[in-house]
Amino acid sequence: KILFEDGTLYCPQHRSLTSVRSQPGATFEEFADSLAAMAPKARVAKPKIPKGTRDFKPDQMTIKQEAFEKITAVFKRHGAVSIDTPVFELRETLTGKYGEDSKLIYDLADQGGELLSLRYDLTVPFARYVALNGITNIKRYHIAKVYRRDNPAMNRGRFREFNQCDFDIAGVYPSMVPDAEVLKVLTEILDDLDLGQYEVKLNHRGLLDAMLDIAGVPPEKFRPICSAIDKLDKEPWDFVRREMVVDKGLEEGVADAIRPFVELRGQPQALLAKLLDKGHAFAGHAGARAALEELRTLFGYLEGMGALANIVFDLSLARGLDYYTGVIYEAVLKGASVGSVAAGGRFDTLVGMFSGKDVPAVGVSIGIERIYNIMEEQARAQAKEEGCSIRETETEVLVASIGNGYQGRRMGIASRLWARGIKAEFGFKANPKMSDSLGYALKQGIDLLVVFGENELENVRLAVCSLVDGELLRWRVCAFPSHQGATSRCPPLPERILFRIRLPR
Repeated sequence: KILFEDGTLYCPQHRSLTSVRSQPGATFEEFADSLAAMAPKARVAKPKIPKGTRDFKPDQMTIKQEAFEKITAVFKRHGAVSIDTPVFELRETLTGKYGEDSKLIYDLADQGGELLSLRYDLTVPFARYVALNGITNIKRYHIAKVYRRDNPAMNRGRFREFNQCDFDIAGVYPSMVPDAEVLKVLTEILDDLDLGQYEVKLNHRGLLDAMLDIAGVPPEKFRPICSAIDKLDKEPWDFVRREMVVDKGLEEGVADAIRPFVELRGQPQALLAKLLDKGHAFAGHAGARAALEELRTLFGYLEGMGALANIVFDLSLARGLDYYTGVIYEAVLKGASVGSVAAGGRFDTLVGMFSGKDVPAVGVSIGIERIYNIMEEQARAQAKEEGCSIRETETEVLVASIGNGYQGRRMGIASRLWARGIKAEFGFKANPKMSDSLGYALKQGIDLLVVFGENELENVRLAVCSLVDGELLRWRVCAFPSHQGATSRCPPLPERILFRIRLPR
């Protein structure tokens, strides 16, 4: 609408002129403001995040970052290098690699002729990376986000956007040596994260194919039936059997012949001995014998590295992804309802799908979101028990002042601390109360304060104080570095903080 000074209102929509009366004595500007106030207010959309995603608050990021650091430390301890790949790939790169899970891939709208999809995992992009760069051997790790168009269950750690932490070894090496190291990496990570009791379920793709062959499953149905078997960790046998028969078209007798195999589970070497027995059905199957010999070698290596205690040989484990070719495994926490927290296996032909030349590879992927849920519960319980909060920052020193007008000096002192590599804050309030500074330090878990006031300014010195049980205990700077005057209640100061700071003039 257009308002003219004579009080005429023009409405372009109706192409009409309307005479509008204003209050007596009102100026045009006042009348225009009144008219604007009468206009309908624009609705403000309530902020929200997409389904299956989440925000992380500062204290939550502290916990998550701790998990990343512990996991990365194990990767580096084993000599892995770090790589990165695009968050989206050509659609053809991801097609045909995930079996029935391919329907969970996020496809992007056509952008100038390239059909693109968000990465589903970090394994296929890694294989593409190896093929593209002509790599023949590499030990790498990669921590990044992946995307799946799944039905989210936030309380169970199932998201549409989440982080994965991958460790892979590619190259031609003696049989089962890389596999053993990957499993050792997995158990070290779970031990270091201290999530509670866990088990790593392990099987071999060769044994899965052998038992389906022995049971009479047609070869073209091997992968669909494996996908059904993979649900046995969540569903009872009757449910899985019905899917095999009704949905997959398997004969009832063939489905029943599978059951004795998938019920086999136990200590690795004990179950291996049973399956190697001449009287077992695997004895006459060449593929099964080859797989069992590989497992014999693997279990020997794991025992030598002290990594066999938490391994469970479980023939019901059937990872649904099409690219696995050998040993497969997944880790679950006992007593937790978050599902598997890590999974992996051998994928010897995946690189060859991109280059025409196979590069054997094996790896593991850790699902950080599910691990994070457990760590957050533990951290909050510990903080509650200790009567404190989870630290949001890594600040070591808070610069505080007594009196008014010292903002610039606090900033100057903080700058000198930063220059020495010390994590410090100075506070944004122009004239903060000392009680506010102490309260902030207590809340953020900052143990050390650099404090000054009029007296310190006159002597060009500072006081370095420590917060112990909520009390501010002080040393004079001239007492450093011998700690003279320190009470027995005061913890020793970090050596790099024990120095004399002159106030900026």
